[in-house]
Amino acid sequence: MARSPFSPSFWRSPLRGPWLTSVLGIVLLGGITLLFVTGLLSYAAYNPDLSPVNDKTPDKGLLGFYLFSWPTDPHWLYRLNQGVHVTLGITLIPVLLAKLWSVVPKLFTLPPARSLTHALERISLLLLVGGALFEFVTGVLNVQLDYVFPGSFYPLHFYGAWVFFAAFLAHAVLKLPLALRNLRRLREEETELVSPDPAEPTVSRRGALWLVGGGSLLLFLTTAGRSFDGVLRRTALLAPHGGGEPASGPGGFQINKTAAYAGIDPVEASAEAWRLVVVGRAGRTVRLSRADLLQLPLHSSALPIACVEGWSTSDQWWRGVRLRDLAALVGYEDDPPDVFVESLQRHGSFRRAALRANQVADPRSLLALSVNGEDLTPDHGHPARIIVPAAPGVLNTKWVARLTFGDL
Repeated sequence: MARSPFSPSFWRSPLRGPWLTSVLGIVLLGGITLLFVTGLLSYAAYNPDLSPVNDKTPDKGLLGFYLFSWPTDPHWLYRLNQGVHVTLGITLIPVLLAKLWSVVPKLFTLPPARSLTHALERISLLLLVGGALFEFVTGVLNVQLDYVFPGSFYPLHFYGAWVFFAAFLAHAVLKLPLALRNLRRLREEETELVSPDPAEPTVSRRGALWLVGGGSLLLFLTTAGRSFDGVLRRTALLAPHGGGEPASGPGGFQINKTAAYAGIDPVEASAEAWRLVVVGRAGRTVRLSRADLLQLPLHSSALPIACVEGWSTSDQWWRGVRLRDLAALVGYEDDPPDVFVESLQRHGSFRRAALRANQVADPRSLLALSVNGEDLTPDHGHPARIIVPAAPGVLNTKWVARLTFGDL
């Protein structure tokens, strides 16, 4: 019996072969393409060219393109996009692992390169395998809020996605015709995937596919619920922020960052000390206490919080001052411009954020003072926070201290 993985007879599973690999590849072709598209849409949702503070991927060059300003309708747009992106990524993990297992003998074939074309194919395969593992591992760690990787998640996942998808696209172009032919064949071709000395089978190829599909279904059922409301959320047993709404009232929905984590000084956020600074046309500035804000016309919006990790809340009932009304206080009565938002938060990313004019102008966009009929709690942004339809959760800045209106 061969003891070296470089020997073809080392790989004895009778399941490996072009047919199984092709079935798994076709599933991944559709799934990973959708993952890439929803990932680009997630990037666009940050309006990255509006302000450097919105974009955590420096020196991105042409890779940072996008074709439109992120809309505010429908208000659940980002919730849907990230729910699909993260849930699909987790659901595809068994398929990806099975696919890698099915082709692992090819990583050990000798000689390493039989020609220039073969060498390029092997390099693309290494980029494909390495990129897939990197993207899925960093994605899962981000979903679980385990930031153990070096550096920021945003540039790591962004640049890794482009490397992975470029290798994936090249591989798909080269292999798709062969995969389709393999699916139509009744007999297995002799290739390096087929063991020359197979062991006795303990399960059929279709049985293996049922096992992979069952694993994906289990991950879907224990993850997807955190993107839904009500009883379905209780099925998200393996996901942070699953298990149903925590409670009713102003604290009855999920958060990522507490006031303590963000370094919010209770004294600085108190009614006596806190003032909202609003800056507008020609440097016009007003300072408003919470009491002053409560004297302005108040409006309500039913909006969710949806985060890049894929979790979201149900619609919460927010009440506060419209952003466009605050813009009017400082000289923008007709067409409200972009706004630069600054928080009391002392450390961490997105303590400053920028919103586009279309987001400011939406009548549902608020500087919220209360939620679900009660004042905001410290962890949910007291004394005031931003809430904007269809925006990523991190752009709904908490503990707002300053708003600067103008073209950014």
